[in-house]
Amino acid sequence: MMVIYSVTITVKIEIEKEWFDWMKNIHAPKVVKTGYFSAFKMYKVLIPSNEPGEVSYKVDYFCESYEQYKTYSETEATKLQREHAEKFHGKITTARAVFEEI
Repeated sequence: MMVIYSVTITVKIEIEKEWFDWMKNIHAPKVVKTGYFSAFKMYKVLIPSNEPGEVSYKVDYFCESYEQYKTYSETEATKLQREHAEKFHGKITTARAVFEEI
């Protein structure tokens, strides 16, 4: 059973390129390197549209079980989420969800 940890991030347009490059090349690979996830995929959200001056992306991280996700959440998530929030303080908002493949 595959579990998907999905993070939707709304980004101010003025930092979009910096944020995207950092997320794709540094942050998301760092999340995978914790060993709890096998891969990640990024998507640009087309619908629903954002407020003017904002764009949204969805990042999905894939793991083998809910237990693996829970362990990540309890041991690694707070530090990595804080790093993301501090780097782009006031210019991003995030929403998180966890899905089970059926």
